[in-house]
Formats: sequence, C-alpha cells, structure tokens
Amino acid sequence: MSSMYRSLLAEGDGEDAPTRVEVRREEDRAAVTLTDPERLNALSAPLVRQLRRALEELVHDPALRTIVLTGADPGFCAGGDLRMMEMAIGHLADGPGTTDTWRWIRNEFGAIARLIGRSDTTFIAALNGPAAGVGLAWALSCDIAIASERAVIVPAFGKLGLLPEVGTSWALTRRLGYQGAFAYYLRGEHLDAQAALRMGIVQEVVEHERLLEAAFVWCDRVSAMPPHAMEMTKPLLRAAADSSWDAALTLEEFAEPSCFTTQAFAEAVRAMRQRSRA
Repeated sequence: MSSMYRSLLAEGDGEDAPTRVEVRREEDRAAVTLTDPERLNALSAPLVRQLRRALEELVHDPALRTIVLTGADPGFCAGGDLRMMEMAIGHLADGPGTTDTWRWIRNEFGAIARLIGRSDTTFIAALNGPAAGVGLAWALSCDIAIASERAVIVPAFGKLGLLPEVGTSWALTRRLGYQGAFAYYLRGEHLDAQAALRMGIVQEVVEHERLLEAAFVWCDRVSAMPPHAMEMTKPLLRAAADSSWDAALTLEEFAEPSCFTTQAFAEAVRAMRQRSRA
C-alpha cells in the first residue's frame, strides 16, 4: 500500500534535503526564518519538518523566553506547496484515501500550530511580505503578530475550494466576529498591512527595514517581565477565549495567589512602598 505521508516524511528528513529553516539565537530569544525565498517560503516537506524540529528544540530550552517567526524576503509564507497538493490529489484512490492527507495536516501542520499555542514560550510573528494558507495560520497562532509595510494577508483558501485551516477559523472569529470572519472568507481579498492592523489581525506595522528590530522590542518587553508572569498569562488568556465570564474569573482567582508567593512580586511591592514614602 502506497503512503503519501510516509513519502513526504522521507523527503523532508532525507540527508540531501535542502536547508529551509535558519535559527539565530541571541540571549533569551531566537529568530526562526523560513528560507525558500524563490518560492515565497512555500511549505515543502523539508521546510515543515525542519521548522517543527527547530521549534521543538527551542521551546524546551528554559533559557529562551521568546521566539520570532519570520520569512526570508520577499515573502513570509505562500502557504501549501502546490506539488504536494497535486500529490494528494493523485493519492486519493490509494488505500489510505483522504486519511493520508489528514495525517500530514494534523501531524505536521497542526503539530506546529499546537506547539506555538501550548508552549510557555512567547511567539512573535514578524510578517515581512505575503502570508497565506497554513503559514498565515501559524502567524495567527502566535501570541503577537507584527507586520512590515510590505506585508499582505492572503485569504486564498476559499478560491481554492478549501476551508479555513489549522486554527484559522478560531483565530479569525475571535478577531473579527462571526460575520466579519465570514465576510473575510467570502471576499477573499488581499489585505495590506494597514488594513490588517485596523482589523486586529496584526498589532503593529513598521517600516520594512525595522521589522526584526521591532520584533525584538516585543522580546524586550517579555524579558522585562518576571518569567512566571508571561508563562502563566499565556495559557490563562488562551483559555479565557473559550470561557464564560464566570469561568474566566474563577481561573484568575486560582492563578493569582501563586504570584503572591514570588520574589518578583515581593520586590515590586517593596519598591512601590519605598516610592510612596519618599
């Protein structure tokens, strides 16, 4: 029985697979760059497998507090690899049928989205150009998304006959509401950086040459916070997105007393008391 999934794993993990992901570490942060610029960093098997391995290693490093995800110019990510899409179509009559495509989407694309969302590390998406498909889904999974003036949000799935994917439906309905997300899908129009900012899809727009610098400013903000504060706030806010007001209040009530026991909180209170007495 042939298996597209096993073939893609072999292709992505082969010794002769080209390098498609670069990692640059600086103190408590890392910049992860998708590097297939001639194809706008399309999600080939080598790129996806290398990205997953890189992120798995980084999020388990206790010294790292932030990870910046970006692309090599001129694009952030064009989304799915068309050759792989053709391969999936060609394998529909094989024994595994659509379940082989499901395995790749869940175990590779979805695994990266879950890694971003479930880790304690703060993820910052730095959109340097067009962002589409699963690449856009990963950016929306990050904790902060910023964009250069050259960034373009590309909602391409509808015109391909596909659905919002890899967490995109969750992210868009929370940013745009049901009707806003429905209209976004139906229009299928490209959004420039300023439009994405107005809609709440990104949190900041900067000059293209300053994109990584601006991302590192967000890293600095994380570094200035006590580690436990960011690590506990991330899962709290993500859970609150799906909670009732009462449930969110209850989560906060259980979490907050732990923070009172930290040295960071005690030092902050002492400093505030000293300033008030001055």
